[in-house]
Amino acid sequence: MPASSSDSPIGASWVIHCDGSALPNPGRMGLGAVLIAPDGTRQTLTQATHTIGCNNEAELRAVMAALRSLPGTGCGVEVYSDNSVLVEQLMQANARPIARLASLFDEAREMLTHFDPCVVRWLPRHRNTEADALARQALGMPPKTPSPPPKRPRHKR
Repeated sequence: MPASSSDSPIGASWVIHCDGSALPNPGRMGLGAVLIAPDGTRQTLTQATHTIGCNNEAELRAVMAALRSLPGTGCGVEVYSDNSVLVEQLMQANARPIARLASLFDEAREMLTHFDPCVVRWLPRHRNTEADALARQALGMPPKTPSPPPKRPRHKR
């Protein structure tokens, strides 16, 4: 099982920002990921699948495609996703399984065991725009119009 999502950042590891899109939902799936090597070099992944699935499946397949592209041994990984279902399923041993995707989540968890250390973290959608654009690009869609981060409510003093 990967380290908890509250652990501090890890060094000498790959960093993956991933996203998936389904058009419509469910529909054709596009996968996108930004992979940052321990030395800071960047790679991108954009891929359309030949299968039909939902957004959660597309997100999971994006993580798996990114992990497959990494060196198999001797490195750690930090995975970032704006999909809270994905993070919960990969990080929480007691997460209620999604029956239709259970075998894919099992496969992803197995893949994660090959990286040490390993963490999977949620991040807000507005901080994952490059991976989102890559997933949409795989489906021939333009990037979403950027929206500002959510405003925090003001408190009266």
